[in-house]
Amino acid sequence: MLRILLIRHSMTAGNKLGRYIGSRTDEPLSRDGICLLEKFSYPPVKRVFVSPMLRCTQTAEILFPGIEKETEERLKECDFGIFENKNYKELSGEPRYQAWIDSNGTLPFPEGESREEFRIRCVWGFVRCLEQCLEDGTSTAAFVVHGGTIMSILSILADSDRSYFDWQVKNAQGYEILVDEEKWKESQKIEVTGKYTQEGFDKTW
Repeated sequence: MLRILLIRHSMTAGNKLGRYIGSRTDEPLSRDGICLLEKFSYPPVKRVFVSPMLRCTQTAEILFPGIEKETEERLKECDFGIFENKNYKELSGEPRYQAWIDSNGTLPFPEGESREEFRIRCVWGFVRCLEQCLEDGTSTAAFVVHGGTIMSILSILADSDRSYFDWQVKNAQGYEILVDEEKWKESQKIEVTGKYTQEGFDKTW
């Protein structure tokens, strides 16, 4: 059995301002983001996979010091196109933003990725790392990635009827996942067993 922690990076300045911080903006953690990580306690793991973005590598180093960080490019956040590094106030009056809102986020980001392109990219990256762990007999691993990356992976692979936006997590929060190798081979599904918040591990989330 493989136990995986799927963790969103901690807070950046852009996160605090409600900006769309995607793959084009390589922000570091803010002071608040570094302090926030002190309130979380994740169990130790054998391997750590990260998005190459600075906010993820910094979060991983704080949570899991002394462990090699393995980078997977396909785990990057979505390319938000013309919405990148802007918030809803700055985008108000932009017709393409209103059209995207009216579509419930299903339209592609103008000059960026579509949700489906993004979801498929993230799942490919995650599956590559997951199958490496199964092949090597790794028992525990952490993925320190982005909120959108987590939503993409779980909306496709979780053995659950939750939808894409149901998997949203706040900065530094994460999910625990169990992967049974036989079940994975049969159905390509994973089991989400609980959620990590500042209060600890919650199996009833």
